[in-house]
Amino acid sequence: MSGPQLSGAGVQLSDHVREEIDRWVAKFPPDRKRSAVISALHAVQHGNNGYLTTPLMDAVAEYLALPPIQVYEVATFYSMLRGSEEIVARCEKKLGIKTGESTPDGRIYLKREEECLAACNNAPMMMVDHVYHENLTPDGVDKILDELK
Repeated sequence: MSGPQLSGAGVQLSDHVREEIDRWVAKFPPDRKRSAVISALHAVQHGNNGYLTTPLMDAVAEYLALPPIQVYEVATFYSMLRGSEEIVARCEKKLGIKTGESTPDGRIYLKREEECLAACNNAPMMMVDHVYHENLTPDGVDKILDELK
């Protein structure tokens, strides 16, 4: 399977991804293309080594003729679409604790995964000491945790 193809106009979906999306769109009434968004995002994510980017989500929205926010809402609501598992695993490894535990010195408590912290367009994200950290990467998590006092 080939990944996304770049063009002068930005990211375009590969032929394989467009075929996969078309397969899902065909399962719903013509006015219900939005029903195919999650499957479209899975196909795009799979074709991009497990990651979604805003340009890829925009390409899905354009392909389905939907407002981009309708695609972002789906991508950010379903944690498996934005890499939150990797962020949680990185926090647990870096801190040496699991979700719901405190560090031995009691300084840091890794509360839990939340379904929604109202940062839909900028997931994966986490809140540390009431500060939002958005569009996280595993390296970004390391930096945030290293800077904790």
